[in-house]
Amino acid sequence: MLVFENVTKIYPANPPGAPSIVALDNISFHVKEGEFVSIVGRSGAGKTTLLKLILAQEKPTRGHVFFNGKDVHKIKPKDLPKLRRRIGAIFQDYKLLPSKTTYENIIYVMEVLGKSNEEIKRDIPKVLEIVGLTERAQNYPAELSAGERQRVAIARALIHRPDIILADEPTGNLDPYNTSDIIKLLLKINEFGTTIILATHNKEVVNSLGKRVITLEKGRIIRDEKKGRFVL
Repeated sequence: MLVFENVTKIYPANPPGAPSIVALDNISFHVKEGEFVSIVGRSGAGKTTLLKLILAQEKPTRGHVFFNGKDVHKIKPKDLPKLRRRIGAIFQDYKLLPSKTTYENIIYVMEVLGKSNEEIKRDIPKVLEIVGLTERAQNYPAELSAGERQRVAIARALIHRPDIILADEPTGNLDPYNTSDIIKLLLKINEFGTTIILATHNKEVVNSLGKRVITLEKGRIIRDEKKGRFVL
């Protein structure tokens, strides 16, 4: 499903004269459909850059990223929305629209995708039930707990039925109780068949999962284990 082939990403010197930054250094790995993979490493190890390359928000300096057999960075700009419809993204800071309710935040995504009123009425109640927010549909983000806001973000990422969900430090702002709930929800979504890539520095989360772990250090893959642990 997802292939990184000898990928290097170098950011130019800023200011001029300063050393360039090697965010990723000749990394290669495959992710199969339905896998749950944790990407771990210290701050600056290259986790977020890796996710941005999948979304075609960044281009590799060298190498290739393939998603469902297509080179992500050879896709024409006009066709990128089609790619991104197959990829859901969840962030540490939620990225919700503060002036819209839970229901409206999800509707907004569906409207952008051109979904019909019938699809909206059919799908939103289902996804709200999956994330446990049926009773919070008419609440604004400011009226929700941090855990509930992240559930809205997950619902929004899930509503277009993506092949893969990228979760970039989704529990970074959460207490242990809400962290546990969000990870259980991601596991539930994975059981439906959706591939999950979780970028995190939360040792307890990674060690509790018993899933594949790819460890980055200074932009290089130093460990890739089928049932890995957080080891740095």
